[in-house]
Amino acid sequence: MSTQARGLNNFISDLRNAKSKSEESDRVEVELAKIRKKFNPGDSKLAADGSNPGLSSYQRKKYVWKLVYIHVLGYEVDFGHAEVLALVRSKKYSEKSVGYVALSLLLRGSDPVMGSIVNTMKADLTTAPLATGKKKKGGVKNDAVQCLALCSLANISGLELIQAMHVEVQHVLVTKTSTEQVKKKSALCLLRLTRTSPNLLSGREFAPHLGQLLQDKHLGVLTSVMSLLNGLAFQHAADYESLIPHVVHILSVLVMKKQCAREYLYYRTPTPWLQIKLLKFLQFYPNAVEGHDIGMEASGYVSQLINVVSKILMETDVSDSINKSNADHAILFEAVNMIVAWGTTCPVAMREGAMKLLGKFISVREPNIRYLGLMTMAKLAQIEGSVEGAKKHQATVLVSLKDADISVRRRALDLLFVICDTDNAERIVDELVAHLVVADASIREEMVLKIAILAEKYATDLRWYVDTILKLISISGDYVSDSIWHRVVQIVTNHPQGDLQGYAAATLFVAVSPHRCHETTVCVAAYVLGEFGFLIAERAGMSGEEQFHVLHQHWFNVSTTTRAILMSTYAKLANLYEECRPLVAPVFAKCKNSSDVEVQQRSAEYASMREAFSPEAVEDLLREMPPFEDKRRSALELRLLETEGENSAAVTKASMPSEVEQQRALQSAQILNNPPEEEDMPAIDETEDEPDMYETDEPEESQEQAPTVGEDEPTEDEKEVSTENGSANTVMVGVPKELIPAMRKAFSNLCTSPSGVLFENSLLQIGVKHEYVGAQGRISVFFGNLHSSPLHNFKVKVDQPEHLRMQMQGTQDLLDDGEYDSVGCTVATKTQAKLLILVEVTAPFDDAPSMRITFETEEGERHDYPLRLPLVATCFMEPVNLDPGAFMQRWKSLEGPDRECQEVLKLPPSSGIDEPYMERVSKIIVDGLKFGRCQGVDPTPWTVSGAATFRTGAKDANGNNINVGCLVRVEANPKANAFRVTTRTLHPLCSKAIKNVSLVGIKLAM
Repeated sequence: MSTQARGLNNFISDLRNAKSKSEESDRVEVELAKIRKKFNPGDSKLAADGSNPGLSSYQRKKYVWKLVYIHVLGYEVDFGHAEVLALVRSKKYSEKSVGYVALSLLLRGSDPVMGSIVNTMKADLTTAPLATGKKKKGGVKNDAVQCLALCSLANISGLELIQAMHVEVQHVLVTKTSTEQVKKKSALCLLRLTRTSPNLLSGREFAPHLGQLLQDKHLGVLTSVMSLLNGLAFQHAADYESLIPHVVHILSVLVMKKQCAREYLYYRTPTPWLQIKLLKFLQFYPNAVEGHDIGMEASGYVSQLINVVSKILMETDVSDSINKSNADHAILFEAVNMIVAWGTTCPVAMREGAMKLLGKFISVREPNIRYLGLMTMAKLAQIEGSVEGAKKHQATVLVSLKDADISVRRRALDLLFVICDTDNAERIVDELVAHLVVADASIREEMVLKIAILAEKYATDLRWYVDTILKLISISGDYVSDSIWHRVVQIVTNHPQGDLQGYAAATLFVAVSPHRCHETTVCVAAYVLGEFGFLIAERAGMSGEEQFHVLHQHWFNVSTTTRAILMSTYAKLANLYEECRPLVAPVFAKCKNSSDVEVQQRSAEYASMREAFSPEAVEDLLREMPPFEDKRRSALELRLLETEGENSAAVTKASMPSEVEQQRALQSAQILNNPPEEEDMPAIDETEDEPDMYETDEPEESQEQAPTVGEDEPTEDEKEVSTENGSANTVMVGVPKELIPAMRKAFSNLCTSPSGVLFENSLLQIGVKHEYVGAQGRISVFFGNLHSSPLHNFKVKVDQPEHLRMQMQGTQDLLDDGEYDSVGCTVATKTQAKLLILVEVTAPFDDAPSMRITFETEEGERHDYPLRLPLVATCFMEPVNLDPGAFMQRWKSLEGPDRECQEVLKLPPSSGIDEPYMERVSKIIVDGLKFGRCQGVDPTPWTVSGAATFRTGAKDANGNNINVGCLVRVEANPKANAFRVTTRTLHPLCSKAIKNVSLVGIKLAM
């Protein structure tokens, strides 16, 4: 054998001794050329099947083995199929084994040559094994050949091959003359075929054959047959229900009598793998023991099954041997999973016994067993009547919440979530809140979400719910999502009965009184005080003026989104209290020049509201919000479903309304159906489940601009760097404030044009040239030195958000890698540094990446310029031309609050809207935003409609690029001197981004 394999061994040795990948590739190419020449020499006639009859058996096997080895190394092998098929057709076992191995690796079921081998494989499958002692010397070992054919068929499994061969596989499986080895292989092969083609078998016709196989005495055959049966029952469980008695009988023999061949004993446990498969099969039939209990007279298999499960529960214990313990507990937990699957049909005593046993396991030191115990107890506790048994172990579960293993902590949190009810909700929630203080970051977000859901579901007093959410914000405010505080607003708004609204207003007033509090607290307080602050205005120290002061002290520490909410609150306070109007007016006046369009628009509208409308209209506009109609699952439940999936015990628990929630829903329905007549409340959109008055839509324009340019004070890290790399007297210089308007205009121009100047002052000029094809773009940035002396330590740092894949290269040492010892480059006078960015977008986005430029002059000044790259969503658009009918059909199909984004732009009185203006707007939409103009959609010349596709480099499950269809309409009202921009897409970020760039384009067209 070693002599025959010498050529193959030498080839493998050569490859292993290769010193580089190229040397290995060269050796493989040489060998492939040699083998190709041997298979098709050119001077000799080939056989009818395409093989070379001049090759000896040794040569053919050697060359095919080499092809297999080359294929395994990852090289493409696209020839030699005829020689492989010749080996498969051979009568010699040594050749046939090589042929089937190569067939499994080198060919696929869809290859055309597979049709020529079907008859050979059928013959190999159906050939009966020779009787012992009658095998001829050198003859074919038929059972081994059958196994080779079955393995190859399972590995190839093309649809045409399956249709041609599945009958023979079934015949080999059920025939009595097949050996145990063949039966095992054929069962697993048939399982593979049914996974590829689920409707291959008729369950009702095949079930009797499986019943015969389940009576086989060979445990290996039973294990393979059970794998097949579980796969079939998963697809069509009802067709195989008649096999339950056979499965129970096998399980009873293994568990009750422990009858098992010695080779299948695993640490004195009879074939644990087969027991697990048997228990998994029984989980498909939850009504198997319905109406029976322990000790009752029952049909034979039901009584057997109850006794088997009872014995598993009673006799399983922790063993000194880890391997035996793992095997026994695998069987035990599968038995408990079967009890969970049975649900309320399971005998009560059995459920109680399982719960008691699990309570024992969640207190052991072994983390794996404790993990499985917590997870299984959470499932078992969901069965009606079982939660009381789980609540007895509440103290043990709380201890597991402090375990060093994060996975054990998560399962403990799930179990606490499941066993929580009205009786123990306050204690569990208080324990979780207390633990939240010391919990690590990896579990905090999950804890916050589940605490918020529990507090809402089981709060008999909603004041406790409000207090709990405020505790969450104070402890882990960064992990409290917007949906949590939105939910607080909904509940407070929807429950005017009692003193909840006044209590919430007073509590939040106290919460925001300190100079330092979390921004989420400011958001909730701003909304609630704006709506219900009048309920506490008569209390000492809580007047409308005091409410304004405690909120406005946080103005400079919060984001623009929160500022927009505060402005709506200020408008309501000014409407209610005369003394607040002089305080609010300067804020509105100052914000009219805000760089954030949302803040700017709100300030302008609120400031001019009293001049534009009558007092009655202003009163109607600023009256308190009506109750929110909540017809769907709350945003918190949807968030939990998104993070944990439908099969999670916590999701199942959250989806079931508690008694307290049902009572509150009844009260809310009464309020919605019988609103106070004098209030004349406006209707609420049925799709709305979050407060919309204070939800801000941050414009793209504000995000596109440089963030708070002109900040002269560097961070501490920047001070250290300047001290180390420069002189001790280095002066920090930011962007001069007088340049900010020019910067914004330059940025806006570049959003809709291919090249231009992004920034320019007496020292530096930054030019940008960018071009895009589909989802990819190429951006060139040029940094020109306009100063009379060189610029030293010149560095550029570009933000790389998750939705953009970037590759950057530029002048040596130009890119800032974040290291303190990075010296940057030097840009000489009248020269340029260059930066090339290759970018690919992977998801919709609505913000532009930031770019920070730092350098030092010889005069000792250190300049720090925060800018934005003109890289916006419309850069990746491709125009689409639609006729009017197709456009309107798509426009109507994209209706919905999550798909549409709309904003009205009021032009200054000095700018009028005429047809030349509309032509400029149309040109920007077509050339700047890359939208296809849809002519004829509207008969009026004052409307521009367009369509485009947002291209991304992300792939879907089928390997296709993910794209987003986009529509835009720009409508002008010359009389009102205003534009209305409406965008509709399947993705809210796309709608928002297109709207914002469209607004920028309209302003540029003035």
